[in-house]
Amino acid sequence: MVDVMSGLGGMAAQAALPGVPSPGPQMEILHLFWGSGWVVRLVLFILIGFSIGCWGIALAKSREMRRAQKQSAKFVDIFWDAKNLATIHAASVDLKGSPVAQVFRAGYQELQRMTKAKRAIDEGEGLAEAEFGGSENVQRAMQRARIQEVTRLERGLTFLATTSSTAPFIGLFGTVWGIMTAFMGLSTATSSSIQAVAPGIAEALIATAVGLAAAIPAVVMYNRFARQLRVLMAEVDTFASEFLNIAERHFLKK
Repeated sequence: MVDVMSGLGGMAAQAALPGVPSPGPQMEILHLFWGSGWVVRLVLFILIGFSIGCWGIALAKSREMRRAQKQSAKFVDIFWDAKNLATIHAASVDLKGSPVAQVFRAGYQELQRMTKAKRAIDEGEGLAEAEFGGSENVQRAMQRARIQEVTRLERGLTFLATTSSTAPFIGLFGTVWGIMTAFMGLSTATSSSIQAVAPGIAEALIATAVGLAAAIPAVVMYNRFARQLRVLMAEVDTFASEFLNIAERHFLKK
């Protein structure tokens, strides 16, 4: 028992000796951050702000896209199961997150106006004939609604694209500035070895690492949301064509 205790005490004494390296040199991220110059530190603050903004947009956009997909699928089922357009329009009011439902509402409202104009023409009111433009008006109304939905769903994607393209260069600027400052400090240093500039270079390289950490998720998130948006708009275009065909067959016949 005494031998074991003495052995442990010897190991502890050996670990406390100055010549024995401690486990893992502690060049921590926070040390690198606060040890950098004010320019590099400003670059790091900007990149961290970009990264926080990207993750906030990603969370909000994920919920928005998921809601749009779910409500669009629900609306398409309602559209093909319902017996009349009035019932479908009433159901679309509660599906504001669906781009398909919003395009239908725009087309349905224009179709109602065109139907009233056609009825007025049939009753002999010549003034209404000038207002009746056929299915082109319904198509234009749906196209306007489509553009509005694309604009709504694209909100925030520009920030992701900007972050993915500029964050690496912002980080590189911080790294170049930090390395330049480290080498300039050699003029006042007592030693011109690599050990004299190594801390400054390490502090500068953290800017490139943070820039890549902000840019890589932004690229992935942008591509993901852009693909989801393309799929949704393809569904909108398909539905708009089918709805326009139904309108021309049943409501806008000459």
